[in-house]
Amino acid sequence: MINIANPYETPRCSSDSLIISTTLKSSELTFCNSKPKSDYNAINKSRLSLNRLAERMTLGTPPTQAYGEPWYWDNRYAHESAPFDWYQKYPALAPLVHLYVPHRHQRILVVGCGNSVFSEDMVNDGYEDVVNVDISSVVIEAMQTKYSNRQQLKYIKMDVRDMSPFQAGSFDAVIDKGTLDSILCGNNSRQNATQMLEEVWRVLKDKGVYILITYGAPAYRLGLLKESSIWSIKLHVIVKFGPEGSSEQPIRELTNPVPLEEGGSSVEDVLGKNPDVHYIYVCTKEAKAKE
Repeated sequence: MINIANPYETPRCSSDSLIISTTLKSSELTFCNSKPKSDYNAINKSRLSLNRLAERMTLGTPPTQAYGEPWYWDNRYAHESAPFDWYQKYPALAPLVHLYVPHRHQRILVVGCGNSVFSEDMVNDGYEDVVNVDISSVVIEAMQTKYSNRQQLKYIKMDVRDMSPFQAGSFDAVIDKGTLDSILCGNNSRQNATQMLEEVWRVLKDKGVYILITYGAPAYRLGLLKESSIWSIKLHVIVKFGPEGSSEQPIRELTNPVPLEEGGSSVEDVLGKNPDVHYIYVCTKEAKAKE
């Protein structure tokens, strides 16, 4: 079965399937996270046609809307138990984590943790309290067993749209590698994304940081981030990794923010059009949520 959820995974398929897989991968998280709200209908039509094509090829690939459903992730992790890190691995992002989460005793929440080793690497780097949540009971149970002897790591089944078990102001930092992007590919995407961001804001301490690693350029993320909460936002960029985990030379130093204007026009001035990067928004909690 081809797994389109990972844009850089080597497809396990025949040559005919590879053609379809390449098309699907280009339309998946990247596609549905790179268009403004006005283009959602066109996105859904294109996505639907691609998924129907995939079904005819009997690839067993689910619709992208399934990314918001627990059953999809339970099934995925039941069949794919090998660790995988979405977008970027910890060593690549460590300089940025050190910059914005400088004290190893600070409490960190990783949302949509999956079976990533990102949190393990953080603990190996000295961080003492890393809480991980995921909507999949399958992966949480597996990670609880795997790290049962690491008291610095905690794994909890939880929906990021409702993190009520956590009190307000519980965390110094929240780290998100692809979870918001996944929600934006699902049903009721705008509403679910807003609920998630409101919860992230709520569980952060004053001046806490939400570190969002995403495909979404400023034109498609700034409005969403500012809709329900008040953040002070800095933007960083990092080159995407290729199929084998290699990357090109950085466009600019990771810890050096990109000048950010309303609408994101300055980003193109600095990076050029269509840069092959992941965008990293560092959102600092500044004030109470808007009514």
